[in-house]
Amino acid sequence: MMNQMNRLVDWMHQQVELRALAEPGAYRRYRAAAEDQKPNPYGTADALNLLYTLNRGPLPEQLRQGFIRVLQAMQDPASGLFHEPTHHDFHCTAHCVAALEILDARPLHPLAAMQPLLATGALEKFLDSLDWLSNPWDASHQGAGLYAALILTGQCDRHWQDRYFAWLWENADPRSGLWRKGCVPPEAPAKHDPRGIFPSLAGTFHYLFNLQYARRPLHYPRQLVETCLRIWQDREFDLPHAAGFADIDFVYCLNRASRQCGQYGAKVKITLRQYALALLEKLQGIEARTDGPADCLHSLLGVACALAELQAALPGELVTDRPLRLVLDRRPFI
Repeated sequence: MMNQMNRLVDWMHQQVELRALAEPGAYRRYRAAAEDQKPNPYGTADALNLLYTLNRGPLPEQLRQGFIRVLQAMQDPASGLFHEPTHHDFHCTAHCVAALEILDARPLHPLAAMQPLLATGALEKFLDSLDWLSNPWDASHQGAGLYAALILTGQCDRHWQDRYFAWLWENADPRSGLWRKGCVPPEAPAKHDPRGIFPSLAGTFHYLFNLQYARRPLHYPRQLVETCLRIWQDREFDLPHAAGFADIDFVYCLNRASRQCGQYGAKVKITLRQYALALLEKLQGIEARTDGPADCLHSLLGVACALAELQAALPGELVTDRPLRLVLDRRPFI
């Protein structure tokens, strides 16, 4: 297993290098887009996230300064947001802001488009308005990205943070431990069905890493553990996915909720071990693929984060020459 883990680390590092552009700190997102010589917000932020995760040592100063310069140049000075067509602006903004935080840097301009949501009552209306029922996964990019971007740029005070976490506390579902109460389906009618329970779990992941960063408690950790165990047992989603962020969504929710739960310790450990073995099996031969994480640097980050969380949860079982580092243990948002 150690040999496979080290081969994966070497391969992931190679994927980052394959997407480097001429300017230090500038990266493409897709390997196939060789004709695109403009840096992509996700390609650049994910390259930095992956280099941090793979833990190969400190960045050369020229590369570090290049990352800062390239990421800061991507910000819209008027709105303060970062743009990329595949994700909502709040997701892209939080992702780029979080990448800059790794370098102890911040964007150049205030997040003007987010500042109206600092007003009394505006935050709650915004969270209430998200599509918790039919699209909780994508909607969480906005609800979680808002907090991560504002907290990492120092643009929200303690009172606003308390309101944010109070809303999450009151709106957690007591049956499943997921968000949002009243919007979580009782079971998945069909694999990959958007009304199934896994999109709610994936959405919950984004709020959970904000809670973890702020050292705030889950309202229903036992129920969240039970939900994760049931999803694994019933295979309600294509897990392990090995193609993006679904793996870290599941593993992080199960592992972090279990820390607060005080129950199911042995069962959680067995499940995580089973999951790790199944994920590594699914990743066999990934270097020969041309889709998913073999093509998209953002998808590759999701896989790397899942391996980092599993390595920490299973001491001595997923060994690498240098331990992987989960970026979420430093700051919120991926």
